[in-house]
Formats: sequence, structure tokens, C-alpha cells
Amino acid sequence: MRVGFIGLGNMGGRMTRRLVDAGTPVLGYDTDPGRAAAAGATPAGGVRAVVEQSDVVLLSLPDSPVVERVVLGAGGVLESGRAGQIVADLSTAAPASTVRIHEALAGIGVAYLDAGISGGAAAAERGTLTIMVGGSPEALSTVEPVFAAFASTVVHMGQPGAGHTTKVLNNFLNAISLAATAEVMVAAKRAGLDLAQVLDVLNASSGVNFATLNRFPHIVKGDYLEGGLTNALMTKDVTLYVDCLARLGVPSLSASGPLAAFGLANNLGYADQISNRVVDAIGDVAGGVRLHTVEER
Repeated sequence: MRVGFIGLGNMGGRMTRRLVDAGTPVLGYDTDPGRAAAAGATPAGGVRAVVEQSDVVLLSLPDSPVVERVVLGAGGVLESGRAGQIVADLSTAAPASTVRIHEALAGIGVAYLDAGISGGAAAAERGTLTIMVGGSPEALSTVEPVFAAFASTVVHMGQPGAGHTTKVLNNFLNAISLAATAEVMVAAKRAGLDLAQVLDVLNASSGVNFATLNRFPHIVKGDYLEGGLTNALMTKDVTLYVDCLARLGVPSLSASGPLAAFGLANNLGYADQISNRVVDAIGDVAGGVRLHTVEER
């Protein structure tokens, strides 16, 4: 299969590199022209070139408006695609938009998979991402060898939109744990507690979560695990969750906390920095608290 990749940022670039290192040539396109070569891909002149020369097209884009432009816009997949082609959208996107795209591409015989990913930049580099997929099981079976280069777990969630719905739900829990743990760790620092001991206790207690296990052991040493989801994108993901629950008729009673935390980070200048920096935004408001010192780095 000829593989094309559109969107070669923090995640797309790493997934492309995994494919290339596994021996799969990739035709890549990004609005930043240097990213394709940096990821090991053959640079393409635009979206149309990728679509016309690929059997499988992977997307890793920031949000649904961008996905819609790439798929439905001028020179996009809908104009350039052909029957039998498969498009796998690895973005975090609005499920309602995803379903519309499924329907539009089905009209020209293109199979669209909404394939949300989880694990972050580190898992992308290791090839251990989790992928949650909505759409045709036959199309998924065809592209699983491609996914195998950067994912260790692939789960078919069901009908079109199911993959992106699962991703939105997962990302909300990720946002909750990160924002809440950031707040707790700033409070622990202000209380004069040993932060390594606090994490040991939390990870052996009922407060344990992904952030206490995988993020804050690094953050307390000054390593913010750069290269992952930004505060602006985390805010977008929580907003997607609120919109998704509204469509489902479910109250989103817990969304105000992470919206406030990541909104604070955006307003204090951390919007384009990794979402782990939300702890610094909370620390700023708490009087300039940092979990580490320069000497500890």
C-alpha cells in the first residue's frame, strides 16, 4: 500500500518517522514545508498530491475545521479521492463532524476511519499508541499493518463516529487528572511537603491517576515532557467533550474545573506550550510557585 500522511506536527511527525523506520515509504504534507523531510517522508506539494498518489491517507490535524478543509475543501479528499481508498483520521475531532465526513466520502467509495489516538508523544516514538476506531471493520483490517508501526493497541469501537467519541471521552479524563493533580502538587509545594514522597503516597492510594504516575515524577524534576498536547488544544478537547455530552443529553458537571485551569494557562501565556505547564499557570497565581528549582534540574 502507498501511504500518505497529512499533518506532520508533534504527533504526525513521530508516527511518520515510525512508519519510515519500519520500511514504509511515506508521502507527506504539512503547511510547514520542512516537517516532511524532518520526519523522513517524501515531501508532497499539497493535499491533492498526497491523495492522488496514496492508497491509504492518514490525517493528524489540530481540529475539525482543519479536517473539514482538508477533506471537504477545494483540492481535498472529496475532490481528489477515488473508490477503494482509505482515509484514517488520527486527529481529535468533533464526532458530529466526523459522521458527516464519513457520509460524504462514502458517496465516492472512500472508506473513512475515525481513529483517535492516545498515549502522547512518548508513546508515538515508542510505537505503543492506543487507537480507537470507528467505521468499516474491513477497512480497519486493511490498514492495521500500517497502524502497527506506531500503535500496540487497536480497538474497533463500532459505527462511524465511535472512535472519535471514545477519544473525546478519554481526553476529558486526561484533562481532569492533569488539572487536578497540578493543583494538588502546587498546594503540596506551598505546604512544604516533599513532592517525591507525596507522589509515592498518591500512587499507592486512591488518588492515583495517569498524571501522578507518568507526568509529575518528571515535572517535579523540571522535565515537562515537551512535545505533547498544548494548553490551547487541551482546552479545545474539553470543549469538544462539553459539546459531545450536550448532543447526547448528558450533563457535563465536571467540565468547569479543567476549562478554568487550561483557560488560565492560555490567558497567562502558556497557550502554545505543553499542557503540563498548566501547573506553572496555577503556580503563578499561587505566588510564583514552581515544583522544582533551577538546582534540581
